[in-house]
Amino acid sequence: MELRSIGVSGLKVSALGLGCNNFGGRQDEAATKSVIHAALDAGVTLFDTADVYPMGMGGRSEEFVGKALGAKRADVVLATKFGMKMDEAGLMQGGSRRYIIDAVEASLKRLGTDWIDLLQFHTPDPSTPIDETLRALDDLIHAGKVRYIGCSNFAAWQMVEAHYVARELGANRFICTQDQYSLVARKVEQDILPVCAAYGMGFLPFFPLASGILSGKYLPGKPVPENTRLTGGSPLADKFLNQHNLDIAAKLSDLAETFGCALIDLAFAYLLKSPQVPSVIAGASRPEQVARNAEAAGFHLSDGQYGEVGALLRA
Repeated sequence: MELRSIGVSGLKVSALGLGCNNFGGRQDEAATKSVIHAALDAGVTLFDTADVYPMGMGGRSEEFVGKALGAKRADVVLATKFGMKMDEAGLMQGGSRRYIIDAVEASLKRLGTDWIDLLQFHTPDPSTPIDETLRALDDLIHAGKVRYIGCSNFAAWQMVEAHYVARELGANRFICTQDQYSLVARKVEQDILPVCAAYGMGFLPFFPLASGILSGKYLPGKPVPENTRLTGGSPLADKFLNQHNLDIAAKLSDLAETFGCALIDLAFAYLLKSPQVPSVIAGASRPEQVARNAEAAGFHLSDGQYGEVGALLRA
């Protein structure tokens, strides 16, 4: 598994990261352990979770991930997030100093670790000045509880603001941002990726397969496969399962065949071709799925092939 640096930082991660949002929800403790061990066997070093995962049952993903990693904890880059609503009253959320310190202590306890390799601010908090958030995060780094910090779901201007505020404070800055990015959701190419390039930040895509649309399982005019993320009235189906996305996936699948690869290989390779993308964050529900994702992360597009994909997407 290839290791790549996150932005201009010294933190290196595997080209494939394991998204842990389903652990503790759709996947029980035994399933979580089998998937995480398969990821370790495949050379995955980046494990990405959040205090709020799985949505509605916050904290369980961190607990399951910490237990499953066990003695392998020191061998991986453990990433988690804070900031989204964790209680009904709305007191446990945001980017205030008071909440951040409590949230990190809670995550450390659930993860069963003394430090977090990458702590990400899950979503902007308009009620708290970014300088307060950055000062608190900087203090946690100096205390040894956090090693690097990043953001998620930030607008381009918010990333730039955070960069300059951190520089003015002489504080540690965000080394990366995380957002949705795939061959059917390319909005970040307009402004987020250019900001990452200009300010030395890495970009970590989530939903790289558009919740399975780019896995090759969904075809135009064919029934939706059973027991997938987009069946059973899933809210993700409304977001991803539409004719436009299916048509793009079908065209890309045909192009992938001419490259001698599958659609999933093309989907990962296109994202990893970007100098700003060190790793793609992909979830998995079975060990064999992890192995296939790891294989896909090892496929590379030539410059010419990358240009052909771009031309198809612009057509």
